[in-house]
Amino acid sequence: MQFPRYVILAHALTAAAPTAAVELLGTEWSGAGEFGYVATSGNTDTQSMSAKINLANERARWRHTLNLEALNSSDGDATTAERYAGNWQTDYKFTEFDYLFGRLSYETDKFSGYEYRSSETVGYGRRVLKTETMTLDLEAGLGARQSKLGDDGTEHETIGRFAGRYTWRISPNAKLTEDLSTEIGSDATVTRSITALQADIIGNLAVKLSYTVENTSDVPPGIKKTDTETMASLVYKF
Repeated sequence: MQFPRYVILAHALTAAAPTAAVELLGTEWSGAGEFGYVATSGNTDTQSMSAKINLANERARWRHTLNLEALNSSDGDATTAERYAGNWQTDYKFTEFDYLFGRLSYETDKFSGYEYRSSETVGYGRRVLKTETMTLDLEAGLGARQSKLGDDGTEHETIGRFAGRYTWRISPNAKLTEDLSTEIGSDATVTRSITALQADIIGNLAVKLSYTVENTSDVPPGIKKTDTETMASLVYKF
């Protein structure tokens, strides 16, 4: 199976991004770059390649996170999957466990029936569980979502966003995470779950297995409501 040149380029960027990001953003930033193999089912049933970059900046009162990802696949000369997504979130921590957040997200998926989806939300979050090995953060907020439906115009709707992130440090070298979110709007409800197991190999290198399920309650004709991704990836932490 031959992958397009932009997949190879994404791999190179993922490998080079950590050093460049630290030099550009300073030592207070940390993160990871991922490159992996993906098997998808739902609206696309293909073998694919995926690249991700996650950055975080943690301070006494402020926390900033940036996540970028690209998924591409080809079958001969035909592109069978093409998805790009990113989100930025800023948290203001007014106690040890409580914070306010603002979040921006954007996603374009050639095979979802939408040209793009974007959203802006603000809300409240709280760390409801904190032990030596486990944390659980819960969030609730309000905002807006825009969905571009090809030549049919753009849908605008008010949304409620609810999310949770659970982390279990199984051992000093392994962790399990669960990210669950739902955006409830008048036109559609979008729910996404990401379950991941990560284990350190040596130094800054780790391996990661993840399973993603995304469900959209109302989709264009001919589009399935549920997509899944199973990915095994190599992670470089910095």
